[in-house]
Amino acid sequence: MQEKVLHLVQSAKFQNFIMMLIIINGVTMGLETSKAITSEFGTFLDIFDILVITIFTTEIILRVYAHRLSFFKDGWSLFDFSIVAISLVPSSAGFEILRILRVLRLLRLITVVPQMRKVILALVSVIPGMASIAALLILFFYIFAIMATQLYSATFPQWFGSLGESFYTLFQIMTLESWSMGIVRPIMEQHPYAWIFFVPFIFIVTFIMVNLIVAVIVDAMAEINKSEEDHIIDEVHSFDDNTKNELTQLREEIKELKVLLLAGSKN
Repeated sequence: MQEKVLHLVQSAKFQNFIMMLIIINGVTMGLETSKAITSEFGTFLDIFDILVITIFTTEIILRVYAHRLSFFKDGWSLFDFSIVAISLVPSSAGFEILRILRVLRLLRLITVVPQMRKVILALVSVIPGMASIAALLILFFYIFAIMATQLYSATFPQWFGSLGESFYTLFQIMTLESWSMGIVRPIMEQHPYAWIFFVPFIFIVTFIMVNLIVAVIVDAMAEINKSEEDHIIDEVHSFDDNTKNELTQLREEIKELKVLLLAGSKN
C-alpha cells in the first residue's frame, strides 16, 4: 500500500494536478479582492477555497504516509506542511491575519516546479557572498549619507534633512528613479558641482555593487547546472559500465553454451 501511495504522490499527473490547483486557487484569491465579484460569487469562492485546502491537506497526509519520517527531514516537504498548516488555522478569534496569509499557498509552486526550486536553491547558496556585498553596500550608503546630510541638509532638508532621509533619497537615486531631473538637477541649481558627488555614487553603488550581486547569483546558477550535468554524466557512465559488464557476461555464457553444444554433438 505504501508503495502505491508513494508512486501516486510522485507521479507527473499528480504533481501537475497540484500545480494547476495552486494556479487556479491563485486566480480565485485574486478575484476575492473585487467587491463586486465577492458579493455575487462569494459563496462559490468560499466553497472552492475549502475544497482546495481539503485537497492540499489530503496530499500532505498521503506524502507523510508514503515517506514516513523522511518527510520531516526534507526542507521542501516541511515548507509545504507549514503553508498548509497555516491555512488550517481558523480565521477568527484573533487569527484574522492568517486569512490574508492564505496567499502563501501560491509559494507551493516553488516546490512543484523544479526550475523555481533551482532558483531558490541558488539564492540560498549565495547568501554568504551576498551578505558580504550587502555589508559593503551599506558601508558605502552610510558614508555617502553622512556626506550628503552635511552638504545639502541646509538647502534641501526635505531630501537630506537627517541621516535617515539621506539614506532614503540615496536609495531612490540608486534605483535611478527620477534621480536626474527630480533630485540632482534641482540641487545643481544651487550647488553647481553636486554632480561630482552623485555621479560617483551611482557608478559605485548601482553599476558595480548591484551588478556584483547579480554576478554572484548567476555564478551560483551555473554551479548548480554544472553539478546536475556532472550527476547526469556519472549516471550515463554508470549505465555504460553496467551494460558492458552485462555484455561481457553474455559473451561468456554464449561461449560456454557453444562448448557444451560442440561437446554434445561429438558424443
